[in-house]
Amino acid sequence: MNRGKPSVEQHFAGKTPGVRNLYDFLLEAVGKFGEFSEDPKKTSIHFNRRTAFAGIATRKDAIILTIKASRDIGSSRILKREQASANRWHHEVRLAKPADVDSELISWLKEAYELSA
Repeated sequence: MNRGKPSVEQHFAGKTPGVRNLYDFLLEAVGKFGEFSEDPKKTSIHFNRRTAFAGIATRKDAIILTIKASRDIGSSRILKREQASANRWHHEVRLAKPADVDSELISWLKEAYELSA
């Protein structure tokens, strides 16, 4: 058992191949914004610029994406929303297929990326 820092790959063990494909699709989309790093944690993978701007939790056949925002995003796609502080929100979105990573979602990720500058 690996007692050190978790790896990105460990998050995909036992998941359907589509989950890894979806993650790779997200990586490609976010990579167009500029530099960032993948930071695997015990239960999720953070995308960091100066600070974390998104978190990925893998499920058997989907990804739960948490996006940082400066406002509440009013969308039926948001499964869970949490106001973390006066000017900070965390929004959860379930992604099951590459088409879920659309222009709306990418715009939310871009905002989050800019917040973490």
